[in-house]
Amino acid sequence: MSVIDDERVNLVAADGVGASTLADDVRRGLQAPLRELPPKHFYDARGSDLFDQICDLPEYYPTRTERSILERRAADIAALTQATELVELGAGTAAKTRLLLDALFQQGRPRRYIPFDIDGETLLRTGRSVAAEYPSLEAVDCVAGDFERHLHLIPAKRPGARRLFAFLGGTIGNFETRARRRLLRTVAAQLHAGDHLLLGVDLVKDPAVIEAAYNDAAGVTAQFNRNVLAVINRELQADFPLKAFAHVAFFDRANEWIEMRLRATRELTVTVREIDLVVEFAAGDEIRTEISAKFTPQRLARDLADSGLELVELMSDPAGLFAVALARPV
Repeated sequence: MSVIDDERVNLVAADGVGASTLADDVRRGLQAPLRELPPKHFYDARGSDLFDQICDLPEYYPTRTERSILERRAADIAALTQATELVELGAGTAAKTRLLLDALFQQGRPRRYIPFDIDGETLLRTGRSVAAEYPSLEAVDCVAGDFERHLHLIPAKRPGARRLFAFLGGTIGNFETRARRRLLRTVAAQLHAGDHLLLGVDLVKDPAVIEAAYNDAAGVTAQFNRNVLAVINRELQADFPLKAFAHVAFFDRANEWIEMRLRATRELTVTVREIDLVVEFAAGDEIRTEISAKFTPQRLARDLADSGLELVELMSDPAGLFAVALARPV
């Protein structure tokens, strides 16, 4: 574990969180019958920038819809939670965090912000930006790690504090059912009486609306998808030819989730030198790079109940595109 202390901004990073986690995932995922790479590896500095661009695209409704919900309900969330510490999972650039921090400051005085994400460079930049914008925050404690392995690195809350865990953007949908509930149980174990979880979930709707969000006309999502190969090339000394892989995204109606894949457009051989792996691709072979589950209120309620959480309120937009759920430990 490495630690950076920069006055009010601190960074704790799990040892080798980037390279070792990536190596394990690539070795396992590219040798599986269904080749697969976890979407967390999209988010190096370039990937985070590309995702910010995606969030501004006309087809991509989740971010602006979630933001509109938070704009309307942030004050209510602050009043219900009375949080003095905000923990944000998948913080990225914390674009929507300011809405929660502003509302919490209006209700009282949040003392601490704890952003958690996989890319330490982006995380530290985010932490310093938030610290500069909110000088009365006592501390910004950044944690660089993997959701599924390193939530234990989140620092203990201070005496008398009330915590709000925010897991926004529909990121929880990137996990299949068992993994999703396992992650929610891990989060729930960190919550105590008076603490809350704020969870962003994309809702089941017209498949055409969903598919358009992942197949934008400008091709930014395609660049974002292929960026995972660029990460592997750089970090693991691989030689993926990015232009030889086509972006594919479709809605799986049986599972009610979107799938993103990279499809080889020709026969090729890829070497990942850092882990001594050679992978053969025929034209048409695919790597699944993301699932994004969409929720009904019933599915969400089952996931929360199975994880030891109860729904306090489900907040949605008028069109029923997206929802933000406030939950607490049972």
